Amino acid sequence: MSKVIDVHTHMYTAGWLDLLKRKGGPDLTVEAGLDSPETVCYKGASFCVLEPPHFDFELRIKNMEKAGVDMAVVSMPPPGVIWGKGEVCLEAAQMTNNEFAQAQKDHPEHIRWMAVLPWETPELAVEEIKRACDMGAVAAIVHGSINGRHLTDPDFAPVWQELDDRALPVLVHPTYPIGTELMELDRYALIASTGFMIDTTLAISKMIFDGFFDRYPNLKIIASHAGATLPYLAGRFDRVWDTTERAKVKISKHPSEYLKHIYYDSVTYAQEALELCVKVATPDHVLYGSDYPFNLGDMEGCLGRVNNLPEGVKHKVRGDNAERIFNL
Repeated sequence: MSKVIDVHTHMYTAGWLDLLKRKGGPDLTVEAGLDSPETVCYKGASFCVLEPPHFDFELRIKNMEKAGVDMAVVSMPPPGVIWGKGEVCLEAAQMTNNEFAQAQKDHPEHIRWMAVLPWETPELAVEEIKRACDMGAVAAIVHGSINGRHLTDPDFAPVWQELDDRALPVLVHPTYPIGTELMELDRYALIASTGFMIDTTLAISKMIFDGFFDRYPNLKIIASHAGATLPYLAGRFDRVWDTTERAKVKISKHPSEYLKHIYYDSVTYAQEALELCVKVATPDHVLYGSDYPFNLGDMEGCLGRVNNLPEGVKHKVRGDNAERIFNL
């Protein structure tokens, strides 16, 4: 049976949490919530439930072994390290990347990691990419939007160029989307159910129509949560491109062709959704992910849905594709 490699799975660090509590305000706060003793909130809207396994690599590995997962490429999800300015962002990033690098040394059979970067200060982010890769990072993570700015913002071009030059995989992970307050996403856990899907979908859509993938052809972008709504919208994207000149300003081929260029994880909770993702992406571009250890995370369930895929597909998704794109 093929190796199982989890590419969408998360860790925080105790030092990072302490720094966030001291430096994250006023927009970001850590408060008691209905679903966890501590949850990160954006202007009062809960979007990141903190769980004890987020801080415990030994417990993570025990749970991986129980679920049948061989290796995890861990990453720090939102709010990441973009809530401070300059040196505070850099301190949080370096602290986190150092701890992840040590976890890989301590657990070389089970742990790899993605670099977290101080995107708000691009020159510092570029230097941290270099440092993190020297320490063993196999990828990087970025939010679907960065403090109200889209990923196609020209200010971020030096960071993307460095990542492209290295042909690194980059997990695009959603955060609270632009317009959270106007959409009233502070209600009913709507950031988790709907807001995250908006953030990823809009981020990748803008990349496609802005010609981003023509400018950075070596990047291996991974769209979180089975691409959010992107597989469902593939046909609509092409219809808009066929019938609307405005959609053709920067790209010369159907948007669905770019959807085959990027990668997707398997974090979805219906077999039919995973199968649609595989159909749109092609079997070579889907990777197992679990979203562990968030309360929505589901190592065993996500793996079960992958194992239900056709024999010629499931082994690629379980780990073969990840071994290839992460050079494991």
